[in-house]
Amino acid sequence: MEKLRYAVWYGADAVYCAYRSFGLRAASENFDYEELREAIAFCHAYGVRLYVTVNIYPTQRDLAELPGFFAMLAEFRPDGLIIADLGVMALAKRHAPEIPIHVSTQANVTNYETAMVLRELGAKRIVLAREMPLGDIIDLRQKLPADVELEAFAHGAMCVAYSGRCLLSAAMAARSGNQGACAQPCRWNYALMEEKRPGSYFPIEEDGRGTYVFNSKDLCLIGHLKELEDAGVASLKIEGRMKSFYYVACVTRAYRRALDDLAAGKPYDPALLEELRAVSHRDYCTGFLFGDPGVAGQNPHNGGYIRHTDVVAVADEQPGWVIQKNKFVLGETLWVLSPGKEPYSLVVEAMTDEQGQAIETAPHAEMRVYLGVELAPHSIIRRERRS
Repeated sequence: MEKLRYAVWYGADAVYCAYRSFGLRAASENFDYEELREAIAFCHAYGVRLYVTVNIYPTQRDLAELPGFFAMLAEFRPDGLIIADLGVMALAKRHAPEIPIHVSTQANVTNYETAMVLRELGAKRIVLAREMPLGDIIDLRQKLPADVELEAFAHGAMCVAYSGRCLLSAAMAARSGNQGACAQPCRWNYALMEEKRPGSYFPIEEDGRGTYVFNSKDLCLIGHLKELEDAGVASLKIEGRMKSFYYVACVTRAYRRALDDLAAGKPYDPALLEELRAVSHRDYCTGFLFGDPGVAGQNPHNGGYIRHTDVVAVADEQPGWVIQKNKFVLGETLWVLSPGKEPYSLVVEAMTDEQGQAIETAPHAEMRVYLGVELAPHSIIRRERRS
């Protein structure tokens, strides 16, 4: 719920989330019955749409439970259902016919014929496979009737398999990515071992540390939104359910600003890319948008994340107060990120605890601290990460 709120506060037109079952992010903090109802009400109060992911490939047991789930959603009235499996789509039409169906990227739509079949089955929007180059997107949009929208991923992690249709996790860790439990073995460090020399590991990379041979870079298309708009893409998708609230806020704010600039006829601001580099990420690339990325889309040296900033506090509802998330000290220069505003610096000139005592640092996380500085609602305070 926290991530959903920050997505809305920082400029999302729509958010997508999952119930405790039937989604492909089993490890994320998905919503129960009351939370889902609350999330829909919160989004609608802000004029924001909410889509529910139902994108697993179901077993017979899952199939038996889905009619009741769709009946519940028919009562809640989310703005769309994101579905990958044809049987799930048929059940949704039968038990929640008023809710629009969006086809998940997990369905791997890469061509016109598939898109037309899905349209005939009732799809109102198709989330394209991440592997589609720009020319193919243009061609598909020109051939597809206007009553079907196209959505494309613009930012987030890439997968070694076609749009997540991966069996590697199930084979190596007994955790099926197609049931929402991917262990991300594509990010593990691999070396070569000869059959008759067990325990002798031969590096594939010359640095001797092994290789992240399956590891993809992260997708970032913030500098190419005009091309996507001209191609007929109606909606941009940002990955965020497994990320922090800070990641969601920062990335959403950057894309909101880029889209608003585009609508106003302003040129793309390269500073937005630097803002995206402030959050935890892998090296960025443009994925398949301009053709097969080849080695340029892979990161064989490091499966971890790059992060340049840390969150130290968030604005409290009471003016002048913040809630500490990480230690910061009197006299330190910090940076403030607020919805709809450019980041700006803040020098901590005074700190007071809830008893009115002057302090030089807050002793523990989640402590309320009075800075006496007016911050915009939902502001996030961060520092440049210390090396």
